[in-house]
Amino acid sequence: TGINLIIGVPNEILPSLAAGSPTFSLEWLQSNIFYNIPTNQIRYLAVGNEVLSKDPYYSPFVVPAMTNLYQALQTLNLANSVKLSSPQAASVLSASYPPSSGTFDPYIVSNIVPLLRFLNDTNSPFMVNVYPYLSYTSSSEYISLDYALFRSDKAVLQDGALAYGNLFYASIDAFIYAMEKQGFVGVPLVVTETGWPTSGGAEASVENALAYNENVVRRALAGVGTPKRPGQGVEVYLFDLFDEDGKSGEEYEKHFGIFGLDGSKIYDIRFN
Repeated sequence: TGINLIIGVPNEILPSLAAGSPTFSLEWLQSNIFYNIPTNQIRYLAVGNEVLSKDPYYSPFVVPAMTNLYQALQTLNLANSVKLSSPQAASVLSASYPPSSGTFDPYIVSNIVPLLRFLNDTNSPFMVNVYPYLSYTSSSEYISLDYALFRSDKAVLQDGALAYGNLFYASIDAFIYAMEKQGFVGVPLVVTETGWPTSGGAEASVENALAYNENVVRRALAGVGTPKRPGQGVEVYLFDLFDEDGKSGEEYEKHFGIFGLDGSKIYDIRFN
């Protein structure tokens, strides 16, 4: 179909890319990625996934690997069309409520600042994985289901001059505030994962998954932006295309798919 793609660079590859030369990174890109996918279809390279909070062994290798990959992309004249970033989990924030309190975990600041500096210098986005479902289920006594599913008719949270009617935008703005506190004001943000499970946990249902994902899609297409960055649309990727029955962890983690294990569609997302 010619769709644009985010290609993941596995965490376990980062030490080799960091220790090697830009020429090694160039050879790795050509043999592992560009041999299989046309370069004009690649929008981002996601260098590692949730490294800083969930796989910290690889933290020192993220920015050096990205630097070598960037130099390799420059050699191929692709540095402006293929952007590099590294998706992070929401747990890299030590505070997120209200959004203006958004602060990075002090234990990872020494690694997050070089990452933000690289993103700022290369005009690349900060990538985050945002799951209001997890926030809701861990704090349902404080967070309403309507607020998590975009079904609130009015503002639920007033944070200074900014009003929030859904948890998704509040979560994104917490990251924006956290970046600003480190001195990075203009770095764009991309939500590389978000979704809602269809079964396996509290309020996990087809109806709620449809409501959440449909509202995310509609807002992304409308480009309305968050209260902190109005008019700046948020680029969003839904998790997941298929259910994953082999996944470890809680039962709900196996049921984020828009399609089931047999390839049949679980629900239809309407775009208007």
